[in-house]
Amino acid sequence: MTRLTHTPLSVLDLSFVASGSSGPEALRGTLELARHVDGLGFTRFWVAEHHNLASVASGAPDVMAGQILAATERIRVGSGGVMLPNHAPLMVAERFKVLEALYPGRVDLGLGRAPGTDHLTSHALRRRQDVDPGDDFLDRLKELMLWDTGAWPADHPYRNIQVMPVDVKLPPIWLLGSSGYSARLSAQIGVGYAYAHHFAQHDVLDAMLSYRAGFQPSERLAAPHAILALAVVCAPTDEEAEYLAGSVDLAHLRRARGHYGPIPTAEEAAAYPYSEADRVFIRRNRDKVLVGGPEKVAEGLERFLDATQADELMITTAIPDMAAKKRSYTLVKALQAVSAVA
Repeated sequence: MTRLTHTPLSVLDLSFVASGSSGPEALRGTLELARHVDGLGFTRFWVAEHHNLASVASGAPDVMAGQILAATERIRVGSGGVMLPNHAPLMVAERFKVLEALYPGRVDLGLGRAPGTDHLTSHALRRRQDVDPGDDFLDRLKELMLWDTGAWPADHPYRNIQVMPVDVKLPPIWLLGSSGYSARLSAQIGVGYAYAHHFAQHDVLDAMLSYRAGFQPSERLAAPHAILALAVVCAPTDEEAEYLAGSVDLAHLRRARGHYGPIPTAEEAAAYPYSEADRVFIRRNRDKVLVGGPEKVAEGLERFLDATQADELMITTAIPDMAAKKRSYTLVKALQAVSAVA
């Protein structure tokens, strides 16, 4: 038996728009995938918040979470995450308390520090708020938690405002991160932590292990719980997985050049005229993507689990072929049964 056998597996999906497809198709695809992985027994299904990206159909994780909860039966659903700088904390508290009231025990509130977009779009998102030009994430996080606990100072002007439904607590809070900041903050305030290895530049071991070492128990969470988000493309053979992952490779290459269009198909990627510099970039970026058949993927997942001591793995598979994507998650989930026998 291996670590993979008993490690919860979850899913992150960004509603990527595929080349030749549409935004509505991407959104419906997210619902289809959620129903699929719910049936497979995955633990969570998180959706993200990005704005002004032609490759991402949804910038509203709370809306998508409600739709996914209604379309599934068991799986926990949440935000990976709500980009808190874009929102009034009161509004976030209201929306997620409503979700928790309707689907008790199945909702997660993941919070991010970045705006999830470019500077101009970030300004447009916040221009009707009292904009602080500095980093006010920590202030917003404190306010959000106070809307839940009601422990305002006696002279605070908000102390008599009630967040409805008043008899429902906020769902579990998770801080998302791609650096050491959120790892340390998560540990300090005693909440769950999710590290975005699929795009982070910060050292994964520093983030994951420092969170665990510095964790302070709280009323929200008694022991540390660290989620490691990984990009994975799994297929029956290494060769097919490499072919499918061409979509991921070309999308990353284009993003590095400032092009954020729809996700290319595997056929487009195979026909693309790569330069040697392009191939060097792709090989280097493969440190962020685990690609292969079941045996190779299982070895990679075990390696990450052993090194990072992750309590949970969250898989994101950013390929446009829905049938191949669903099969990839099916194969990854089946690895747990294989590991149990091994």
